[in-house]
Formats: sequence, structure tokens, C-alpha cells
Amino acid sequence: MPVTVPTAKARARMVACCALIVALALVAIPALAQVEPFVGRYVGSAEVQRADGTTEPRDMSVEIAARDKGGFRVAWTTVTYRADGKSKTKSYEVEFLPTEREGIYSAAMETNLFGHAVQLDPMKGEPYVWGRIKGDTMTVYSLYIDQAGEWEMQQFDRTLAEGGLVLNFSALRNGEKQRTVETFLERVE
Repeated sequence: MPVTVPTAKARARMVACCALIVALALVAIPALAQVEPFVGRYVGSAEVQRADGTTEPRDMSVEIAARDKGGFRVAWTTVTYRADGKSKTKSYEVEFLPTEREGIYSAAMETNLFGHAVQLDPMKGEPYVWGRIKGDTMTVYSLYIDQAGEWEMQQFDRTLAEGGLVLNFSALRNGEKQRTVETFLERVE
């Protein structure tokens, strides 16, 4: 059997491919180390404070899972209880991918024509979402721009605490506070 020696061009491609694999691993390993302490399922309840001073009881749960390449998924559900005895359940799920900036994650909420995960477009009334992990706090930000060009910004800070997470949520509309929540979510898994 004859032995084939790769050309200089083929060797250069192999070296470039190996360098790319190493670079991706170097990005994914620190990102995974940042995410790992948050992985789990958490539950709790709180009184949501509205801008008018009224409160509303809510049950909350969140599940944080590690994903490939140092990303993570956050899925959360909120059950709101009304004074008339009715309840309303809302659930959300967002995948996050690490960016070139340490501790900053882009939301992978839609797949484009080429099969790549992309951000949604706030100019189309879709939420622009991103995440950040800084120390023991994972933050998810959501920016909404309505038809009139007014905006709402939501911020979910989930800080590691003994036995679970402390959740601090706030919603601003055009710079004015609309809702706030502070509660403890117990780790159940």
C-alpha cells in the first residue's frame, strides 16, 4: 500500500481545524463552569408588588439546565392568583449560548434560514433577551418595544443562596417601575 503524504495546503487546513476545536473548547469550559452551580429545579411563592401599591400572590418555579458548548436553558413558570379566585399560568423557556464576552450569553430563541440560533428582533415587537452570569448571580434581561415605540425592560436576578436561589425581579416601563418581586426559591432537584 502506498503512503499518501498530505500536501502543505491539507496540513494547514488540519492545523486550522485543530486550532478551532481547541478555541471552542477554551470558550465552552469556563462557560460551563459558570453555569454548573445554578443547574437545578427551584420552587417558591411571593407577593408581587405593583406600581399602584397593590400586591398579587404568585407561585413560581424555575429550572436551569446546562447545554452543549457552555450554554444553558432557563425554563420558568408563574401562577398568578386573582382576587376573584381565578388563576393564570405563564411559562417561558429560553436557550442561552456563550458569546465572545465572558459571562455574557445570547438568547437562542429562533433558528434562521441557515439553521443557526439567533436573537429575536425588538423592532418587530419581539423580546430581545440576553443573560449574564456575574459571581453568584445569573441575570436574564428582556427588552420589549411596543407599536408606539414605548419600552418595557424586565430583569430576573437569580442569586445562589444556601438551599436555593434568591429571586429579584423588576419590570420598568419607559423608566417607571411597574412590578417587583423578591423571594426565595427552594432547590428541589
